[in-house]
Amino acid sequence: MRVPVTPALSFGLLTDVGRQRQGGVNQDAALALDLPQGGLYAVADGMGGHAAGELAANLALDALAQHYAEERGTPPTRLVAAVQAANLAVLHHAVGEYMGMGTTLLAAVIDRGALLIAHVGDSRAYLLREGTLHRLTEDHSWVAEQVRLGLLTEEEARTHQWRSVVSNALGGEERVRLEMFGVPLHAGDRLLLCSDGLSGVVSEENLIMLLSSGTPQDTVRQLVNAANDAGGPDNITALIVDVLRESRLPNYELPPPRTDGPVYADILLSTHRGNSLVTYVLLMLAYFTLLSVILIPEHRSLLGILGSVVMLLIMVGQRVTLTRQAQRYLERPRAALSRVTGRRASDVKSHR
Repeated sequence: MRVPVTPALSFGLLTDVGRQRQGGVNQDAALALDLPQGGLYAVADGMGGHAAGELAANLALDALAQHYAEERGTPPTRLVAAVQAANLAVLHHAVGEYMGMGTTLLAAVIDRGALLIAHVGDSRAYLLREGTLHRLTEDHSWVAEQVRLGLLTEEEARTHQWRSVVSNALGGEERVRLEMFGVPLHAGDRLLLCSDGLSGVVSEENLIMLLSSGTPQDTVRQLVNAANDAGGPDNITALIVDVLRESRLPNYELPPPRTDGPVYADILLSTHRGNSLVTYVLLMLAYFTLLSVILIPEHRSLLGILGSVVMLLIMVGQRVTLTRQAQRYLERPRAALSRVTGRRASDVKSHR
């Protein structure tokens, strides 16, 4: 008798025009694509006029899905290359009546026990883990920069007249700037990707309450309803992914979070296509271990074991370091959430 295998992931997705957008055009778009060992998920928020914004968002997601599937290499390099392809797809169509169109793009790849985030613009990613809500992304916008400089509060930014002015988007230039990083996942984690039509009107205190119960599809409906109840001034998109069971981490390096903001895609690609110092060190160790075994055959067993142990220790140390970097990155949004809710993160309990 075969025991049924619990699926690793479950998702829910909903996009809504909102209550104040004239013409009923939804410039948001979302993507959920199953992959052999996980999934590709994305949210895009188009801009540049009704028809142009809708076209930009859909062009970006179509190009993202197609190029991620066609690219070769590790998922981090495939994701960066796919975002660059999405940027060019929008840029090359931005002519004539579509001149000036663009879109945000927030893409997430879940590969076994790892989450990879690629981020351009002000759509947001959140991770709910053990009752604590972590904001994974920083907005690429004028008001977000003022908040980081201490010139605006989160509440003032939420209602500021320039809150919709993004400082980074697809379609602006041939070289796209993005943030990309990886985070280990655990069973019970809940990921939210959303446009600013949700995050801009629903507080993080209300987000954690709504995210703490319900199936993914029921919860995205509740989130969209909450945004509409708050006035629905913009298009609204929510995409939730639940991690249902533990999976091992992949065998490639998870890109660490950066603190210097978005970086050009070609620079990220050169970093992730084998320019790692650790990779070179491991290759050199393997070379010298093999050379020693050949030149000193009487001690080949000892030399082989010693070289293997050193390489294993380096790989384990690297994995521990990357895990700690990701954990430290998750610690940052806890403080931000505490400022919003007025409670310590440890005081916020899950209602699941």
